[in-house]
Amino acid sequence: MPSVEIYTTPYCGFCVAAKRLLSRKGVTFSEVDLSRTPDRRPEMLRRAGGRHTVPQIFVGDTHVGGCDELYALDRAGKLDALLKG
Repeated sequence: MPSVEIYTTPYCGFCVAAKRLLSRKGVTFSEVDLSRTPDRRPEMLRRAGGRHTVPQIFVGDTHVGGCDELYALDRAGKLDALLKG
């Protein structure tokens, strides 16, 4: 299973929803809280192609995007395959 990384901030409802979906699927992920580590924001911007909103979700080297994209992949039946690698 590829590693899953999610950039978040506190009180972000979309971040909570994305983490909830991943947890429901039994996915272990690492969370980068940008409020605690603001020096990692440029890293997120670079990896996400300039997207500055949170969450930004990565599965392995694949940039999924945000919460809406994560749920769209799940609805399309493509998320499980991506998570399996």
